[in-house]
Amino acid sequence: MKTIKNYALESLILLGLMIPSTAMAQNRQKDTVILDENGVKNLRLETVMIEERDFEKTVFAIGRVEEVPGNQHSISSRIPGRATEVNAFVGDRVKKGQVLAKVESRQPGDPPPTIELKAIHDGLVIESHVLQGQPVEPGTELFDISDRNEMWVVAQIPEQLASGIGPGTKARITFPAIGGEPIEANLLRFGVQANREAGAVEGVFKVPNKEGKLLPGMRAEFSIVVSSRPNVLAVPEESIQGDPAARVVYVKDFDLPNAFVKATIVVGEKSGGWVEVKEGLFPGDEVVTRGSYSLGFVGGGSGMSLKEALDAAHGHKHAEDGSKLGEGAEGAAPAEGHDEHAHEGGGGAPNWLIYYSIGISIVVLLLGQMLWNSKRHSKVTPTS
Repeated sequence: MKTIKNYALESLILLGLMIPSTAMAQNRQKDTVILDENGVKNLRLETVMIEERDFEKTVFAIGRVEEVPGNQHSISSRIPGRATEVNAFVGDRVKKGQVLAKVESRQPGDPPPTIELKAIHDGLVIESHVLQGQPVEPGTELFDISDRNEMWVVAQIPEQLASGIGPGTKARITFPAIGGEPIEANLLRFGVQANREAGAVEGVFKVPNKEGKLLPGMRAEFSIVVSSRPNVLAVPEESIQGDPAARVVYVKDFDLPNAFVKATIVVGEKSGGWVEVKEGLFPGDEVVTRGSYSLGFVGGGSGMSLKEALDAAHGHKHAEDGSKLGEGAEGAAPAEGHDEHAHEGGGGAPNWLIYYSIGISIVVLLLGQMLWNSKRHSKVTPTS
């Protein structure tokens, strides 16, 4: 036999099932921002479809571009004399075998013997110490030529972060002076000594420089990959809004055009401009990146309600909270002579309040019935 406590528990469970479903519908209406096409253009909204990816944990470091040791060459004369012709100057690119200067010997002759000084390697003239007509002595450097088809990029890696990094470790390197996409390179080796003042060790990376845009001393920024996890759902960092205790993103509605739903998420690690999402999203969701901050201040958006947007998209009526009307009394056409708009424009109670009142009424009736049954059973119970 069920006791009053059992009946009360069942009644409260029934009421509890009704209230959350109503609250969810209300939340959808509150969390949906509906815009028109002009609103999307004015906010310059951009979205990205998220999917599972390899999530990399990275270490940030800064560094500088340096020339590769051994890629510099010096040109000098073997004989004393005078420079009668100079064909290369600082900044010129020269080819192997190209005549850079001609030196007239001091030995007697008519004309005196002349030798040609040629480039021994392709490269860039970075120093020139000779002018036409200038005396030339043996062993004096006349030209310095550097082959800059490849360059070293030396990172200052914080000592406390260097333990997980070794030769072959991948890094993405950006150069603020030239912009463009990051260049991927692998750690070639560590430097020969640590930087005591900076508390860092040097990590040497070699990168191509065919176009010659990288110059010695140029600043470099490194994102060094120390670990990687596959199949991690992540979103761009710029898409996340809210305070640290309540992170949210705006997801493009799968059904309504120009509609965006605020979704609460649980985040994990952050790396390389991406943030791990542990809860709240699914692969295939389109998340707003650019313009996501502005959506929090749009308010009414285009002025169209969720009901109006769903009606226009689906071609049939919906409830004020966006739910689909059923086939019964709610979905039936209004009776003849009944003013359909009296409920929409008047002061009718919201749906959640109606459902809540019905639930309370059911609980009161059930508790009254149980109390009456309890008293009746106590009267008919035989005495011993």
